Amino acid sequence: MSDATTLLEFRRLLVEQDLTRKLFDEVGISLCERGLLMKEDTLVDATIIEAPPSTKNAERSRDPEMHQTKKGREWHFGMKTHIGVDAESGLVHSLVGTAGNVSDVSQAYALLHGHEQETFSDAGYAGVDKRDELRAKPVEWRVAARAERSRRCAELRWRTC
Repeated sequence: MSDATTLLEFRRLLVEQDLTRKLFDEVGISLCERGLLMKEDTLVDATIIEAPPSTKNAERSRDPEMHQTKKGREWHFGMKTHIGVDAESGLVHSLVGTAGNVSDVSQAYALLHGHEQETFSDAGYAGVDKRDELRAKPVEWRVAARAERSRRCAELRWRTC
C-alpha cells in the first residue's frame, strides 16, 4: 500500500510531465467512443485529499501547493479534487485539482461537459447560478440545502405539528 508521500511524488511527476490532462482526456475519448459518456445530467462535488502537514522533511517545509481548509468543524491540510460525474452512468467526465482552500463553487464551471440539462450538487455550490462564468449556460442547478438549515426547518415543522 502506498503512503501519502508516494502519492504526492506521483502527482508531482504527472504535473511535471504535463500528463494529468493528457491521461484524463484519453480516458474521456475512449469512453465517448464506446458510447458511455455525456448524458443530460451531471453530479458535481469536491473531496479533500489529505497531505502530510509535517515540516520534518529534507526541505523542512510544507508542500506549497497544499493549504488548510475547514470542513464542518474540522481542519484539514491538503488539496481538493473537484469532480463532475455523469448522473446516469456514474462515470467521471470532469476533474480539477486545486489547493484545499479553494471554494467548491468557484470550480463549478470546469465540471460541466456542456450538454447538461440539470446539475446536482451539495450545499457547497450555493449561489452557483449567480456566478458570471455560468450565466450563459442553460443548466438547471439543483443544490442541496445546508444541513443546519434542514435541521432548523425540521424542528419548526415538528413544533407546528
